[in-house]
Amino acid sequence: MMSLHVRTGDTVIVLSGRDKGRTGKVLKAMPDEGKVIVEKIAVAKKHQKARRQTDVSGIIEKETPIYACKVMRVCPKCDKPTRLAHKVNDNGVKVRVCKKCGAEI
Repeated sequence: MMSLHVRTGDTVIVLSGRDKGRTGKVLKAMPDEGKVIVEKIAVAKKHQKARRQTDVSGIIEKETPIYACKVMRVCPKCDKPTRLAHKVNDNGVKVRVCKKCGAEI
């Protein structure tokens, strides 16, 4: 199992690929595969036929996983893409810290 530098709910920016420069929220992190699903990034269209009368047929858009190494966390305080550091705060809890501005994330 591999640990990822991003978690579900983090705002990230895409570093490479067709969606380079776009930002989105991490919907799901898959540490076993080293991939993440980001909101409105790497959207694929699937042509789906109704299997039952209650199902809807048509073209469905769905986010596909991208490699976690292609995204970087955006700091909510300074609004810049940044790497993360881990520090222990006064309460003895390990927290993530922005390397550019020093704010807790």
